[in-house]
Amino acid sequence: MKFFIDTADIDEIRDLATTGLVDGVTTNPSLVMKSGRDMADVIAEICDVVPGPVSAEVTATDTAAMLAEADVLRAIAPNVAIKVPLTPDGLRACKALRDRDTMVNVTLCFSAAQAILAAKAGASFISPFVGRVDDIAGEGMALIADIVEIYDQYPEFDTEVLVASVRSPKHVVEAGRIGAHIATLPPNVLRQMFNHPLTDKGLAQFLADWEKTGQRIAGPRAAAE
Repeated sequence: MKFFIDTADIDEIRDLATTGLVDGVTTNPSLVMKSGRDMADVIAEICDVVPGPVSAEVTATDTAAMLAEADVLRAIAPNVAIKVPLTPDGLRACKALRDRDTMVNVTLCFSAAQAILAAKAGASFISPFVGRVDDIAGEGMALIADIVEIYDQYPEFDTEVLVASVRSPKHVVEAGRIGAHIATLPPNVLRQMFNHPLTDKGLAQFLADWEKTGQRIAGPRAAAE
């Protein structure tokens, strides 16, 4: 399972990239707005830090304008994936971009029917929003399960399921059990995945016991001994 980071905060991305666990990044206009920076500058910096796919979203709503914006975004770096909305115009743009060997992330997916259309349009990634489905009393992970099951029936579909609107580590674990290819995580959710009280308790006990031995594995004291 691949992990993308869902942010436009370059400091967060740099920090998390040092873990070796980051396979890509997703951004959107709202995240860029929060960064307070120029979109092209942000995307360029992210692409320098993360060699995997970096999603940059068009803001146009008609196909021709989407393709014009995509040309600008594609010129930033070779690992830019163009993010388009799951609308008729967005899927037309998706098909045209895929014909040009451009990665496309089709976003704002809320049904399995929409996911089928995206796969037929050749999307590189489909982004179902599990948290937002849960927010309206739906079953976000059931949507992921449906999409994965459908895609598995058709080997010609090479669209990867990118679980978006992730709210907690539980979403990530459930997505992994279902077989989703990617989860895009807010930085705080990835950090939460490291945490467990028994890990903290066990480490504290090990360190306390080791200190009692008076030994050192490396460092000045070990060298002197």
